[in-house]
Amino acid sequence: MLGRFLEYSIATPDIQASLEFYGRLGFSQAQVGEARTHPYAVVTDGRVCLGLHQEAIPAPSITFVKPDLLKHLAVFEPLKLQFEFRHLGNDVFNEVGWLDPSGHLIRLIEARTFSPSKRPGTETSLCGYFLEIGLPESSRIAAKAYWEQFGFVGMDEPDALLPHVSCTSDTIDVGLYDPSHLRRSTLLFDAGDVGGALARLAEIGILPTERIPAPLSQVPAALLVAPEGTPILLSSGTAA
Repeated sequence: MLGRFLEYSIATPDIQASLEFYGRLGFSQAQVGEARTHPYAVVTDGRVCLGLHQEAIPAPSITFVKPDLLKHLAVFEPLKLQFEFRHLGNDVFNEVGWLDPSGHLIRLIEARTFSPSKRPGTETSLCGYFLEIGLPESSRIAAKAYWEQFGFVGMDEPDALLPHVSCTSDTIDVGLYDPSHLRRSTLLFDAGDVGGALARLAEIGILPTERIPAPLSQVPAALLVAPEGTPILLSSGTAA
């Protein structure tokens, strides 16, 4: 229903600083088009694309491509969505966005804004294997039902070190977490050997913060924070 996942859209006050950071992590830069009027760049590890927007956009957002968006909006009418913005018309780049019950932005646009990357998904960054976008949700039961109405498949993971609901789709996975564990939308990676990953990151001057979720304090895990504030959680895969 939502279309194909395009990017995790992030607002950054300094796009060059963000680009340099993700480049050091091993992300590749994709070629962007001219749909955006503000400074815009995309980086990818082959599995997830991050859209860096140097503008005060409503972000971060999970952004999907829905071709012929104007024609498909009627599908969403039964859901009674309250749109935060609607840029629609024959002479504009069609785009709509709304908030989920916990305030996370979902954005639909009519066409790709960058060229598909040729980087294979097996070529991971220094963060390891991308798992999912983690969202803090006050009611995981309600949030699971919310994402399922868009075609995601929700699976309860109560025995994980960070209990959560994994909502999967063909193009992106979204994890629903207790806000006491994830305070902000977070990118989750399986780093495998977390200690080895941290050693390689330290060699290039990237150090973790000390604010990891409490349940992970006794296992290999680390939290990085990008210049624009995006949390990046590295674990051995047992957390998610």
